[in-house]
Amino acid sequence: MKLIVATHNEGKLAEIQTILKADLGSRSDGIQLVTAGSLGLPDPVETGVSFEENALLKARDVAERTGEPTLADDSGLIVDFLGAAPGILSARWSGVHGDDEANLRLLLSQMKDIPDSGRSAHFTCAMALVVPGSVTGGKRYEHVEFGIMRGSINHGPVGEHGFGYDPIFVPTAQPKDQVGGADNNELTSAQMSPRQKNAISHRGQAIRNMVPFIDDLLLQ
Repeated sequence: MKLIVATHNEGKLAEIQTILKADLGSRSDGIQLVTAGSLGLPDPVETGVSFEENALLKARDVAERTGEPTLADDSGLIVDFLGAAPGILSARWSGVHGDDEANLRLLLSQMKDIPDSGRSAHFTCAMALVVPGSVTGGKRYEHVEFGIMRGSINHGPVGEHGFGYDPIFVPTAQPKDQVGGADNNELTSAQMSPRQKNAISHRGQAIRNMVPFIDDLLLQ
């Protein structure tokens, strides 16, 4: 069964693939993951006012264009000091969508004089699954799951892995094996291996929450 991932980010596809393999084992071989980007599909305009609305908007758009089951997420960083910003504007906080470096610079400048005690933040992910009626043999199926990763904003970028705000986000939940940093030194998401990050990330939680529904709808 083909499952379209409504993204142009191949890193997200790899993350989903890893989690499906871990949770479903050899059964995951029955799912062929394909990104919307690899199909040449455009990114829909995100007009929703919440992560859930935008995730559903993207999943519905790709499912309608392809007639295939589609998985989409909308994720963002919520910084308490900034009144829950950048939120749904996380990917375009600097004014240009997907400019990670500019987004980091702007956020760090806005937090420049804020002490550690005021740098709390968390990532939120809404993951939407849309299965067209042509696949279910009836009505279109829609389901949304969520994930949260709590932490704080570092004073500068550290680490080479991940994407987005990973270099400046220090998760509260830290891996037991501190690969990538000194012992007892808290890691940013960008210092973690994909396995370490997947185990605690907001997107990882949302995907794992969605696995039973993928299994039931697409692999039975």
